[in-house]
Amino acid sequence: MSATKRFQPAILLMGPTASGKTAVAMALAQRFPVELVSVDSAQVFRDMNIGTAKPDADTLTTFPHHLIDLISPEESYSAARFCVDALAVMADVTARGNIPLLVGGTMLYFKALLEGLADLPQACPETRADIDAQAIAQGWPAMHAELATLDPETAKRLHPGDSQRIQRALEIVRLTGRSMTALIADGKKKVPPYAFLSLGLLPSQRGVLHERIAERFDAMLKAGLEEEVRMLRSKYRLNLTLPSMRCVGYRQVWEVQDGLAPRPEMRDRGIYATRQLAKRQITWLTNTLRPERFDCLANNLESQILGRVASALGG
Repeated sequence: MSATKRFQPAILLMGPTASGKTAVAMALAQRFPVELVSVDSAQVFRDMNIGTAKPDADTLTTFPHHLIDLISPEESYSAARFCVDALAVMADVTARGNIPLLVGGTMLYFKALLEGLADLPQACPETRADIDAQAIAQGWPAMHAELATLDPETAKRLHPGDSQRIQRALEIVRLTGRSMTALIADGKKKVPPYAFLSLGLLPSQRGVLHERIAERFDAMLKAGLEEEVRMLRSKYRLNLTLPSMRCVGYRQVWEVQDGLAPRPEMRDRGIYATRQLAKRQITWLTNTLRPERFDCLANNLESQILGRVASALGG
């Protein structure tokens, strides 16, 4: 028996916005003993329902989701916290004899879960100031040469003029006494012991996905996205620098409400931002995560996914 066979199964269902992930997830939940785990950096915020396309109350009653409504829009969430939360939930799901089904479009969270997350130190202004002062005196190529002696693998990947990344790599060494390469390798040793089945919903025609995005944004506006933003601003102490208000849709509505953008442009700006998000998600899926690909526009998408999961689970 291989090492993979000893691991508990877990299903990853990933795709860009408007690719139909929720419908596929519910079809899987009707057929298999799965529990849904949200992989969405926007749905973690309480009271942000319309603009995040959060499942409605009836759907959540029938198909409960883990890892939604975790924090206030005033707070921040991270890939590191997601990994901790997701692994705890997955352990509980497995203990109940069920299969974790992780569904969403936050690709960094998927990557962190699959590859492990390095325990890197937070930025230190004093250390960075020291590095900057040394760079002013010696030049960034000299700093790159210093990095090459301390962390040759990282230095090999960086151009001698890449001041930002050279600074960060040197900062890590000075703060921890260890190289970024070593810390990242330690993070990869923490990859969870699951047999992951990674399924990606990708469009065969980008234009059709764009049409879906426009239709969905129109539906959000009709459902009261503007009113939701007003409610959030009155209930919480928010500003445009917070992660919650940088979410696609919320930022565009806020800017119109504050006169920072013309109202007639709100719809187009929101749709454009969502399309750009989808483009980034597709790039992540294609170049980094590389799941098994399924055409999210196929008429028989659900039956394809159900068949693939049945095959993977042996029935």
